[in-house]
Amino acid sequence: MSKLDIAIAGEINLDLILYGLPEQMPTERELLASGFTITLGSSSAILAHNLAALGSRVGFVTKVGNDSFGTLAMERLRESGVDLTHVAYGAESGVTLILPHGPQRHIFTYPGTISELRFECLDLDYLASARHFHMSSLFLQRELLPYVPELFRRMKSAGLTTSLDTNDDPDDRWDGALEKILPHVDILLPNEREAMKMSQADDVETALSRLAQKVGIVIVKMGTRGAIAIRDGRRFAAPAVPVTVVDPIGAGDSFDAGFLHKFLQGADLATCLAYGNLCGAFSTTACGGTEAFRNAARMREFLRQHDPRNQAQ
Repeated sequence: MSKLDIAIAGEINLDLILYGLPEQMPTERELLASGFTITLGSSSAILAHNLAALGSRVGFVTKVGNDSFGTLAMERLRESGVDLTHVAYGAESGVTLILPHGPQRHIFTYPGTISELRFECLDLDYLASARHFHMSSLFLQRELLPYVPELFRRMKSAGLTTSLDTNDDPDDRWDGALEKILPHVDILLPNEREAMKMSQADDVETALSRLAQKVGIVIVKMGTRGAIAIRDGRRFAAPAVPVTVVDPIGAGDSFDAGFLHKFLQGADLATCLAYGNLCGAFSTTACGGTEAFRNAARMREFLRQHDPRNQAQ
């Protein structure tokens, strides 16, 4: 029996979030924020944290800085039960500054060790000891990116199922290794914009159709409009869970956590979609992408109360 349900290779950083900023941000002005938080950021680390909080056995391979930011990020992951025995260390941790303006936000990232994870840093036997392999933030993996097709091929050859959430491409090119990776991906998890960008489509339906020709299961996350998926030509949809939103940061990564948690339990696609929406909604009830999941009792109660199966009884 595998010791890990899922192995994740990717980036780690803290998010520094300033709330209540003015929409217009002129230079050379002292602009005031109404709120501030430091929390675990990065799509890969958020996913690892929240999957472990849900009860999945998670192994995370990353490169983190030997500094206070790296120490805090690692503490948050250990707190949730993520296995970090194969983490590599570098000089300076990456960091992301997020400036929300209502539904929109500015995102500034200093890569640091985010872009320094190399193929030789990965223990392939450790990754292959899991039942499933996942990557997020594909285009931030500057050193690793040329080797990612081979990484996915090896994981598939070892018998693992695989998933990918590319997140945004800072260069807005959406090319390179992606086409070589997709044949080895079982589950693709983009949001609307990402799906259209990587498929060169002008609408979500066309994007979904094009991507379904390359990947067995394609999920498109649509925020307050829920999520849609296609598998073997069959379409699935699940509505969003209505909540009072505190912060949407990390909702997509939390959707991934919920979806993959149920997928690893053998649930059908409709159940996986619904649980993904449930976890994405729960994430928005607190600041950042992991703070809601740090309260285990509140998490269990929220998931119980909003589980459609319970409400149907």
